[in-house]
Amino acid sequence: MKIDEDHQVAWELRSAEPADLEAIVELRAVVMRPDLVRLGRFDEHRVRQRLRDGYSPQHTSVIVVDGAFAGSVAVRPAEDGRWLEHFYLAPELQGRGLGSAVLRTLLQDSDANGAVVRLNVLQGSPAQRLYERHGFAVESQDPVDVFMVRQPVSPGV
Repeated sequence: MKIDEDHQVAWELRSAEPADLEAIVELRAVVMRPDLVRLGRFDEHRVRQRLRDGYSPQHTSVIVVDGAFAGSVAVRPAEDGRWLEHFYLAPELQGRGLGSAVLRTLLQDSDANGAVVRLNVLQGSPAQRLYERHGFAVESQDPVDVFMVRQPVSPGV
């Protein structure tokens, strides 16, 4: 269990299981809805089915706060590093430092392994600022997605 130093949120990551899928699917629909609606791309079925089709419990962690499901994050290996995907936090926990704390933990592991980390975020999403604060830079973008990359940081840098 980790305590976020700034906001005192006790949290932990646990390995995802197949049974976690529907909780993650529903959280994804809630969290992504505002940005997808703004972009004219929200579809009740598609927002859920895309995660169901690509769910990989072996690469996914569940974020637990006070013993309860609070979110998810997946780190999938790729040829040239890792992909950070499906990083969702319950809306009531956003803006309290938890996302930064989880991201710091994941990036420390990637840095220790010298791994480049990539992700994509929807255009205009406030999550882009979170990623930029943690060293991600825009690599490319299209009308819907912003693709970001972060080079590994050496210890002591």
